[in-house]
Amino acid sequence: MTTTTTGPDTARSTRSRTALRRRGDRIFSGTALGAGIIILVTLAAVAIFLIVQAIPAFAPDTTGNHILEGQSFLSWVWPFVFGTLWSSFIALIIAAPIAIGIALFISHYAPRRLAGVLGYVIDLLAAVPSVVFGLWGALTFAPMLVPFYKWLNTNMGWFPLFSGTASGTGKTILTASLVLAVMILPIMTAICREVFLQTPKLHEEAALALGATRWEMVRMAVLPFARSGMVSGAMLGLGRALGETMAVTLVLSPLGIVTFNLLNPENPTTIPAIIALRFPEAHDEGVNTLIAAGLILFIVTFAVNFVARWIVSRRAEFSGAN
Repeated sequence: MTTTTTGPDTARSTRSRTALRRRGDRIFSGTALGAGIIILVTLAAVAIFLIVQAIPAFAPDTTGNHILEGQSFLSWVWPFVFGTLWSSFIALIIAAPIAIGIALFISHYAPRRLAGVLGYVIDLLAAVPSVVFGLWGALTFAPMLVPFYKWLNTNMGWFPLFSGTASGTGKTILTASLVLAVMILPIMTAICREVFLQTPKLHEEAALALGATRWEMVRMAVLPFARSGMVSGAMLGLGRALGETMAVTLVLSPLGIVTFNLLNPENPTTIPAIIALRFPEAHDEGVNTLIAAGLILFIVTFAVNFVARWIVSRRAEFSGAN
């Protein structure tokens, strides 16, 4: 018969371990809280800087502003807001179904070795600098698209998006959107892939056991579970497209026009591109004008992320574990 005795040393050791764990919990929680506060403070500092610096751009008299040249700020910035939203929307429409298809293939159809290689290639594509995409789009991709644009203009010119005169250089808003689609494809694919892999195995096996085909299993079990993740990936991709600078700058000319035509040589440009192009020559109130344009982009991006969080929160019930 064995008896266990608890002496003062054992009790002291237990209290020491408990105190150590509690100290670790306090350090971890304090560090996490500090990191969250730093993010909020940084965001608030950026917002305050943009607001304070943008105030002079809204002055009633803009005759001395070499950027506005007598226009009001809203009339000047509106074409660039349109170009930013229009090019990003086209890029999202193109990239979203491709990203979902690639992610489904990697997670549920491809052999394991091939899936690993494809996942590595997708992640590697996300590390390519944006200026490389811009150079590729302006020097290689745009000339390749000229025959296709002429064919679209000839055969689909009755449709307003493809009417007018096709660009002879291929540097159009559609080319810029295609380059943006390639750039946002990796992040959207990676997020969708991880969400698809988190689908509860019991759901998938239950659908297959009931006689569903693999596509029916994906449609009934995987896609409903991953809906919020797909929305999150799409919004992150849209956020990158909204803020992209160099790729659009190298492809498009800085024109402040509003047009839905995708093939014309005259195209709307984006807020980041016009800031990058005009900032070297900006001075005095011109700098404030460009900062005010950055404030508009900040508000648009914040609104996009807010809508995304609202959509994801509505699907919170599908966040179960495997």
